[in-house]
Amino acid sequence: MKLLVCNDYDEMSKKAAALIAAQVKLFPESILGLATGSTPIGTYDELIRLYNAGEIDFSEIETVNLDEYVGLGPDHEQSYRHFMNKQLFNHVNIDPEMTHVPNGLAANPEEEAENYEMMVECLGGIDLQVLGLGPNGHIGFNEPDSFFTPATHVVNLSKETIDANSRFFASRAEVPHQAITLGVKQIMQAGKIILLVNGEKKARALKAAVTGPVTPDLPASILQLHPDCTVFADEAACEWIYDD
Repeated sequence: MKLLVCNDYDEMSKKAAALIAAQVKLFPESILGLATGSTPIGTYDELIRLYNAGEIDFSEIETVNLDEYVGLGPDHEQSYRHFMNKQLFNHVNIDPEMTHVPNGLAANPEEEAENYEMMVECLGGIDLQVLGLGPNGHIGFNEPDSFFTPATHVVNLSKETIDANSRFFASRAEVPHQAITLGVKQIMQAGKIILLVNGEKKARALKAAVTGPVTPDLPASILQLHPDCTVFADEAACEWIYDD
């Protein structure tokens, strides 16, 4: 695991986007694993800028999103399909049929999780996976637990995750309590991983993920075992480095 400390969110976003852009340029048929939430927005903005400048081409890229809320359809403003369309897909030349997000309205979410995993396997896996870090150390929606869940699965969201995501909804009561998420196995099988972390609220989780023991109680800690994981973090998330 390599930790790159950036001055601020803008620098973090640009450096992460540069690594993704290099992947797209060198391997134009890559499978990109994408994340949602506020953290990667700056990275997606920079990718759009690079596309508009003629520096990258998404026409042969295929994407796989980490997760989706159970019960939210693509037209819901807080669904992750809507997020990806708004923040990236609608602004670059990617084929919509080549972008994959779990179906939050599936009649059988467990079956949807199984089908989604099979789809990723049929693609040959993920070449570069973008991750954010939850305040409780979750990656995707793999929540703290007594064991790592390897397969794509339906997860009951923790109180901490519901609280953190309630800022995106009109009220906490509207936040879904379940999601479909890629499991640890498919995340760890990605060729490269980028972990984006910003803000002092993520500092405790980042320190534990980078320096603590590998434990399912802090899912991001398993990234220590990945052979090519780069953490892009701003100074606010890395204050612990400078503590005595």
